Amino acid sequence: MRCCARSLWPTKPIRSPIKRLPLHPLIRLTLAAALLAACSHKPAPQASFRNPDRPIYSLAGFEAARLSGEWQQVAGFGTACEGGTIKIDTEARYALCLPDGPKRGRGAMTATKPGRFEVKGIGPLWVLWADADNRTLVLGAPSGAYGFILNRGPDLPADRLTAARDILAFNGYDVARLQVY
Repeated sequence: MRCCARSLWPTKPIRSPIKRLPLHPLIRLTLAAALLAACSHKPAPQASFRNPDRPIYSLAGFEAARLSGEWQQVAGFGTACEGGTIKIDTEARYALCLPDGPKRGRGAMTATKPGRFEVKGIGPLWVLWADADNRTLVLGAPSGAYGFILNRGPDLPADRLTAARDILAFNGYDVARLQVY
């Protein structure tokens, strides 16, 4: 028994009305290289040391004047630096150990909200905690790209280190990756 219905699909291949133009071999090579370069390069993801699903809180009652003076970086995330320093007055002068390595610079430090600052050359810097006597600070970035503990001197007592670690953990940081210098 034969089927009477005609096929919906054509039996002959359809040819495109557009003619292929010959390309010079050098143009072909350039196009192939550009296409390959565009497909092969992927930007490195920014390292994050905190869970982005966890909220992060800045110290809302923090007065900017409490930042003034010299601070020693006694702990941080990322690289195996030896810590750093930051001096804050009308601007921030820093030599800090950040995840991508040591970073030196100076720049304006602008308050964006209470306990939140923008530092030229570093980016957002939030005060997550400060002890009552203004000896220890925990600073971090909302992205989790960095976080560190500052102290007025190189020696951080165990009780304040524990408190600082607890604050970082509360704000979603992976304190197992925290390096104490």
